[in-house]
This record gives sequence, C-alpha cells and structure tokens, in this order.
Amino acid sequence: MIYLPKLVIIGAGGFAREVAWLIEDINKDKKQLDLIGFIDENEANHGKVLNGYPVLGGFDYLANTRINEQLYAVCAVGNPVSKKKLVQKATEYGLKFTNLIHPSINISKSVELGTGNIICAGNILTVNISIGSHVIVNLNCTVGHDVICHDYTTILPGASVSGNVVINNGCDIGTNASIIQGITIGEWSIIGAGAVVVRDIPPHCTAVGVPAKPIKFHKDIHEQVE
Repeated sequence: MIYLPKLVIIGAGGFAREVAWLIEDINKDKKQLDLIGFIDENEANHGKVLNGYPVLGGFDYLANTRINEQLYAVCAVGNPVSKKKLVQKATEYGLKFTNLIHPSINISKSVELGTGNIICAGNILTVNISIGSHVIVNLNCTVGHDVICHDYTTILPGASVSGNVVINNGCDIGTNASIIQGITIGEWSIIGAGAVVVRDIPPHCTAVGVPAKPIKFHKDIHEQVE
C-alpha cells in the first residue's frame, strides 16, 4: 500500500476552496497528496463540508490528533498579516509546510522557492527568481527575471511584476497591478488593484493609482506582525 502525504488547508474561505481545487488538479493524473480537510479558527465553520472536504476544527483539533511526519499544511489566507499569525500558530502545533504548484504554470528551473508557497494556475515565472516562504501567487500573474519576493507576500490575480523587482516581507499586491522593472516595494505595504508602480514604495503604506502613490501609512503594523 502506498501512503500519501496527508495535507490540511489552514483557512476555510473562498481562496481555501480554490486551493482544494488546485490540489485536485495536482492529483488528476497521479494522486500525490491526501487532502483531509480544513483547519479554521471560526467555530461557526466547524463541521461544515466544503466542496467535499470537512472543516475539521480549529488548531485544537491538531492538539487532540496524533500528528505524524506525513501531515503537512498550507495557509490559504490572503491577508499577509493574518497569514503570518496563522503560520506561526500552526508551527507551534507541529505542522510542517509544503509548496503547492499548479501543473499548468510555466516556471523555469532557476526559480528558487522556500516552503508553504501556493502558486496558482496560469502563472509564468521566468528565470533566476527567488521566492521566500508562505507566498501566494494567485491566478494568471507574470513574474519577471531576477525578482526577489520575500515571505508572506500575496500577489493577487493578473498582477505583472517586471524584472529586478524586490518585494519585501508581507506585501499585498492587488489584482491587475503592474510593477515596472527595478522597483523595490517596502515591507508590509499594500499595492491597490490596477495600480502602476513606477517608483519605489516605502514600507508600511497603502499605495494606489497610476502612477501609484502612498495614500496611507500603517503606524501599528509592527505590533500586528510581531
């Protein structure tokens, strides 16, 4: 008998259901992962069945379940601040993380990945790219050469990241945003949907528009991510 690695998805929202579908696509030709369900801290979701997979409970479920070396997780929560908190909590419960990469993507062999990343369908990742851990690259994005994308970042559908861009920890890159070559995005910053980034963006801000400009700074972000 072949024992497949067991996997839980942290979160039970819309994106979590999309990640379950991603896993089904990974398993389509040959089953590689055994998705056992969702872990969610919202008690109202406990006991629900989402697209055929149960919401097992919160992290207490893990405390009451024998965790073996084959139980892995991904965090399917887009908000970078919430994602970091959940990943830290999951780690305390002994969960290990794995990468989920949709089989349809076009990715070169020179792309380096950390762990816990979710790379959705339709993406193109070119050459000499470095992606940290717990990064989400949602549907139909392009990531150019020599991009460095640090931990906990989320890149939403249709975003375009040109070559030599640096995206620091915990950034949230909006749907259909464009970042031109050589730009640096400061840590824990938010780039609005449809924004065009032509200048470096400072840390801890929200930047929107064409060209993108900071409109708000998040003074309390350090407390949220500690």
